[in-house]
Amino acid sequence: MYKLLLLSVLLFFAGLTTSAQIAPGKKTATREKTEAKKKDSTVLQTSRGDSIKPYVNMGKIAGRRAAIRSAMLPGLGQIRNGFTFYRGLKVAGIYTGATLLTISYMDNSKKYNIFLDELEYRAKNNNQSPPGSPYASSPTDRLTQAKDIYRRNKQVIIFSYVGLYLLNIVEAYIDARLANFDVGDVSQIKVTPDLINTNTIYGFNPVTPGIKLSLTF
Repeated sequence: MYKLLLLSVLLFFAGLTTSAQIAPGKKTATREKTEAKKKDSTVLQTSRGDSIKPYVNMGKIAGRRAAIRSAMLPGLGQIRNGFTFYRGLKVAGIYTGATLLTISYMDNSKKYNIFLDELEYRAKNNNQSPPGSPYASSPTDRLTQAKDIYRRNKQVIIFSYVGLYLLNIVEAYIDARLANFDVGDVSQIKVTPDLINTNTIYGFNPVTPGIKLSLTF
């Protein structure tokens, strides 16, 4: 009887000891799983945030701003791209061209008005030139031809004004795009002489010297 009671007490304490040893292990495992889940969720959130970040083309934005500035004031886009000696020459060229066009327009307009007044006077006075006119001996058809030439010159100058203005905008845009162009991915540029095969003539394949350009990425 005493032996059975003693055996029961020993088994009871052995069970308590085993449960006490197993419980902390379960808690530790549960805690590790919770921390692992937190780390995984943090990594997922970080990766999602990185993937959502949009791509910004700085060259396109800079080119648009430079074009708008040059449209408002010719040469401003080139200067705001970063003033250098080369860009200063371009701005000087724009204003020099505009000045020459203005002088040419004024000269052609003056001569056009002279011949126009001469023709109008002849039309009102029986084909007679005004007193002291240097074109009194010139026939009317020659004066009409000269008037038309100077009128066309004025039109060409106006189109040149528009062309110079648009060229200023396009050049500012391209300059800004090239200034923000990243060539870091190009590791090597190699230029070597080469022979270019031309069309076949009478059974022969003539070749001409040329240049071969190789880009290594």
